[in-house]
Amino acid sequence: QVRLLESGGGLVQAGGSLRLSCAASGRTFNALAWFRQAPGNEREFVAQIAWSGGYRYTDYADFVKGRFTISGDNAKNTVYLRMNSLKPEDTAVYYCAAVPRLTRSLAAADYDYWGQGTQVTVSS
Repeated sequence: QVRLLESGGGLVQAGGSLRLSCAASGRTFNALAWFRQAPGNEREFVAQIAWSGGYRYTDYADFVKGRFTISGDNAKNTVYLRMNSLKPEDTAVYYCAAVPRLTRSLAAADYDYWGQGTQVTVSS
């Protein structure tokens, strides 16, 4: 049974930092990503990490470049999201997503497995 378990969300003041973690189990994944969804908004891509042929690839949404860093361990099926310089507009439920093949896709529809999400709230 595949499970993705996120942790690390919480309440932080603007300018602060949080580190999200996601532990995946049940099978091996070649790509893990973070998406987020704020109330009234569609789910949007945040960052992705993928592994293939000994290489590691990362992609970021423009609105987090320079502030967020994705990292992970392919062998351990784990992914992290370090979030610095948080803004109130970063407030959302953050979801971990996984796919058992190499993809550089930023589309939520291309990810097969999802966690339950972890709430991140940034106060002004």
